[in-house]
Amino acid sequence: MNYKYSGAILSVDELHENLNDPNLRIFDCTFYLHYEPGTGQPYRVESGRADYEAGHIPNAGFLDLQEEFSVVDSPYRFTLLSMEATAKAFANRGVDEKCKVILYSRENMQRATRFWWMLRWIGFDNVAVLDGGMDKWLADSLPVSTRACVYPTGRIEVKPRPTLFCDHHEVLNSIGQAGTCTLNALTPDLHSGADSRYGRAGHVPGSRNVPVASLLDPVTQEFLPSEDAARVFESVGATPDKKIIVYCGGGIAATLDAFVLYQLGYKNITVYDDSMSQWAVDKSLPIATN
Repeated sequence: MNYKYSGAILSVDELHENLNDPNLRIFDCTFYLHYEPGTGQPYRVESGRADYEAGHIPNAGFLDLQEEFSVVDSPYRFTLLSMEATAKAFANRGVDEKCKVILYSRENMQRATRFWWMLRWIGFDNVAVLDGGMDKWLADSLPVSTRACVYPTGRIEVKPRPTLFCDHHEVLNSIGQAGTCTLNALTPDLHSGADSRYGRAGHVPGSRNVPVASLLDPVTQEFLPSEDAARVFESVGATPDKKIIVYCGGGIAATLDAFVLYQLGYKNITVYDDSMSQWAVDKSLPIATN
C-alpha cells in the first residue's frame, strides 16, 4: 500500500536535487506556540521569522499564518480569512498557478500542512509538504541560506472547496451520527481532560484521539509508512466509508491528520476551524472527559 498522491509529499533529497527549478515556490511556514499558565490564553504565538532569517532552505520565502492569513480581530488565533483574501495573500507571496509550491516547517509538519490544506480549500492542488521538514533537512546536512527570498506576485483563481473546513454547528450536529467519525489531533492529556489549557477540560463527545505524533516517525519526524498510518486510523474506527471531522486546539494539528487521511484515499474529510479554542469556552456546547 502506498500513499495515494505521491506528488503531495516531497523528500528532502528530491527538493535538494531541484532547488534551482524556477517553477518552484518554496516556503518556510514555521511558528511556535508557547503555553504560559495563568495568562488566560491557551498559548502565545511566536512567528518563526527570526529562525527563517537565521537560516532557511535556499530560495525559500516565508509565510506568516498569524499576521497574513488569519482574521486579525477574531477572538481565536487562526480563524480563516475568506477564500478571496486567502488567495490574495498567497498570490502576494508569489504563489502562482504555473508553479509548484513546496511547504516546510520546523519542529513538526503541522504548520506546513495547515497551509497545504488552505491551498486545497481555495482549489490550488500543485503543492507538496516536505517530509520531515527543516529538521530532516538539517539532519541530512543539506545547505542553508540566510538570503531572504521574495517571489514576484503570482496569480490564483479560486476554485472553492468549502467542505474542507467546517464550523462548530457541523461538529455539534454530527455527534452520535453513525456515519461520522470525529477525531481529536491533540495530545492525550488534552483529549482526556488532564490538561485544561483551552478552557473547559475534555473533548467533543464521542470523538477519538489520533495525536499528530502517532502519525510520524519519532526519530526523523517523517510521515509513517502508509500501512502503519492506515492502522492508526482504523484502530479508532475512522474508516474510509465515513465522514471524518478532525479538530485540535486551533485548526493546525488537525490538518496533519487530515493530510494523512487524504493521502490514504479518504474522500470526506473536514477540519473544524477554531477547534477547541472555540468549543472549550462556549458553555452551550457539550464536552466529555475520560
